[in-house]
Amino acid sequence: MEEDLKNFIKVWVSAIISISYCYYLSTRFKAGVFRLLFILPVCVQFLFLPLCFSSLHFTGFTVFSLTWLANFKLILFSFNKGPLYPTPPNIYQFICFTCFPIKLQQNPKPRIHLPKWVFAIRVAIFGVLLYMYDYKKDMSSNVLLVLYSLHIYLEFEILLAPLKLLLSMLLGCDLEPQFNEPYLATSLQDFWGRRWNLMVPAILRPAVYVPVRRITERNMKSEHAKFLGVLATFLVSGAVHELIFFYFTRESPTGEVTLYFILHGVCTAAEVAAKRTGLLKRWKMSVMVSRLLTVGFVVVTGGWLFFPPLIRSGMIERLSNEVFLSTDFTKQKVFSIFGEFSRILG
Repeated sequence: MEEDLKNFIKVWVSAIISISYCYYLSTRFKAGVFRLLFILPVCVQFLFLPLCFSSLHFTGFTVFSLTWLANFKLILFSFNKGPLYPTPPNIYQFICFTCFPIKLQQNPKPRIHLPKWVFAIRVAIFGVLLYMYDYKKDMSSNVLLVLYSLHIYLEFEILLAPLKLLLSMLLGCDLEPQFNEPYLATSLQDFWGRRWNLMVPAILRPAVYVPVRRITERNMKSEHAKFLGVLATFLVSGAVHELIFFYFTRESPTGEVTLYFILHGVCTAAEVAAKRTGLLKRWKMSVMVSRLLTVGFVVVTGGWLFFPPLIRSGMIERLSNEVFLSTDFTKQKVFSIFGEFSRILG
C-alpha cells in the first residue's frame, strides 16, 4: 500500500506537469493538427501510467481520469472542441478540468440537491455489500449479479461525489454531476445519455458521434447516419472498456465487453428510431415498468457479457478486499499520528 501510494503521487505529479505543458501549447500554437502532434506524446504517456500500480483503485482512478477522459479531452482540445474549450481562464482550472471527471455547468439551473443523509445511506449500503461477499457461496447467480451491479455503481458514487463537491468549492464554480440517479432511467437512451457517467457522453458525442454522423450524412439518409453515429460511439466505448479491463486484469481482451456495448448501441439506436416513428406511443407503459425493464436489461446483459471477465480474474473480490485493507491502513496511520502527537505533548 505504501509503495503504491508513493507511485500514485509520482504519477500524478508527472501528469500535472504534462497537462501544464499542454496548457501553454495553446498560447504557442493554433488549434489543428500541429498542436495535436505536440500533445500526442502526453497521450501516449497517459497510456502507460496505470501500469505503475498493483492496487486496483489507484489503477482504476488513473485509467478513468487520465488514460480515458484526459486523453480524449486533450485530443479534442487540439482542435478547440470538447470540455476544455473555451480554454479555462487559468492553469489551475485547466489542470482540474483535464485531470478529473468534472465538467463546468454551462447553463446553471436550479437543481434538487439530495440530502446529506442519502449519501450516508449509500455508504452504509456499500458497507453491507462488502460484508455480503463472505456469504456469496450461498447466493444464487441472480443475487450475485445484483450485488456486483450495486457494487460498481455505489463505489463510483461514493468516490466521485465528494471529489466533485471538493473541486466545486476549490474552483468556485458550478460543476455538473457525474451521475443522475441511473436506477430511475426509463429507457436506454435516458440511461446512457442522461443518467450514467455523464462525463463520458459529454466527451464521446463531440469525439465520435458528431464526426461519424457528419461524414456518413454525405452518402446516406440522416436517420441511417444517426444510427451509425450511435453505433460507432458505443463501439469506441466498448474498445476503451476492453483497455480498462486489461489494466485491471493484465489479461488479453476477450471481446465480451465490446459486444456488450455494441448490443446496447444497436438497441439504443433502434429505440431512438422507434420513438421518431411514433411506434412506441401506441404502447402506453407505466414509468415504473419502463424503469424495471431498462435497468433489468442493463443488469441482465451485464451479467452475460460485462461481468464475466471481471469475475474470472477475481477483480470483484480484490476490489472489496482493497477497501478493507485501505480502511485498516488509514486507521493504523491515524492512530500512529495521534500516538506520536500525544508522546510529544506528554
